[in-house]
Amino acid sequence: MVAQPADSAGPEEQSGSETPAERRRRRAAFLRELTEARELQARVHPRRTKTERMRQAVRMRTFRI
Repeated sequence: MVAQPADSAGPEEQSGSETPAERRRRRAAFLRELTEARELQARVHPRRTKTERMRQAVRMRTFRI
């Protein structure tokens, strides 16, 4: 694993500052892909998905007042 300097950003960040619209567009695309990946994983591993839902429910109950 190669460590990058702290001031070194990703390739899209080095070209200059991005506008808020570009950032929102990139974020929306990322969230769409993330949702698609989660849906695919839910179809491929239904038992794992059910277990994760149950764990999340327990976590939510833990912090309920």
